[in-house]
Amino acid sequence: MASTFTDLGLELMATGENAGTWGTKTNANLSLIEQLTGGVNSQAVTDSGTPTALTIADGALTGTAQHRVIELTGALTGSRILTFPLLTENFYFIKNSTTNAETLQLKAVSGSGATVTWATDDKGWKVIYVDGVATNTGVYEAALSPAGTVTETGTQTLTNKTLTAPKIGTSILDTNGNELFLLTATGSAVNELTIANAASGNAPSITASGETNVSLNLIPKGTGQVQINGNTASTVGKAIAMALVFG
Repeated sequence: MASTFTDLGLELMATGENAGTWGTKTNANLSLIEQLTGGVNSQAVTDSGTPTALTIADGALTGTAQHRVIELTGALTGSRILTFPLLTENFYFIKNSTTNAETLQLKAVSGSGATVTWATDDKGWKVIYVDGVATNTGVYEAALSPAGTVTETGTQTLTNKTLTAPKIGTSILDTNGNELFLLTATGSAVNELTIANAASGNAPSITASGETNVSLNLIPKGTGQVQINGNTASTVGKAIAMALVFG
């Protein structure tokens, strides 16, 4: 009986076969297992209408789908497709390192199984599971972060989240993306503003805090004026004096 091969290319030797070469073939299988579990492949994506096919090579290390990690490269000028062989059940870590803003789809070489697509602006990693189902092999993405996870990139809306001592950059924007507050950091600062809300019948407050005696400096821009409830406060230079001028 002749050897057979697994869907990932490992050789299964029959009893009494390959006399004198079992060591060589076993070593080849072990090398292939090592490559399947930890190997890295840099795969150029064909920049044409023809899909780029990942392959399985029986009993050899030359298959492009016989690596755990695959990095996709190439300068794309249109939407492109990368295919997996049928019946190949495995999972992969795949990075889209192609250039230009084009989509890149992963699918089985034939059939109508599930597919995974990188968007035009997505050049990141995906964990990919190929289910190996006959005829309609499916390709699925295993999420690196559970739904609802806050990410470092992208725009997200946080609801009912508590931020303890968050570090904010140079501005706070409104819902339209326009500047609401500009923030300037001072080295070794010890004085700050405390903004407090209030219970019914009481007024919210903006208070200077920090050292024992801290002034509060409101500075208008150019010839602008500081107003309190629509009334202009008297100013000396650009600092508020202690009197209000009521119209």
